[in-house]
Amino acid sequence: MPTYVYEILTKAGEGTGKTFEHVQSMKDAALIKHPETGAPVRRIFTPPIIAGKWSDMKGKAALSNKNLERLGFTKFEKKGKGYHEKTAGKLGPRGFAH
Repeated sequence: MPTYVYEILTKAGEGTGKTFEHVQSMKDAALIKHPETGAPVRRIFTPPIIAGKWSDMKGKAALSNKNLERLGFTKFEKKGKGYHEKTAGKLGPRGFAH
């Protein structure tokens, strides 16, 4: 079931900026009152989060040190002024083995 984001409203019907998430079926009507406090609410449109091939979730895993080394890449990270430390891979600068 999807998670919807709702904004809590003032009695005048203006948004307060306070939000909460609520899991409900797509078949269910949108909430008009907060489930715990009874305060008036409205559903906020939010785009769906889809973990596809190029999503942030997949991108982080693809760039992990373990995955880069498995694919034959070498990764260096800057550790200080002019100093880089190898964090993944077997080859050194310019493709030479260390």
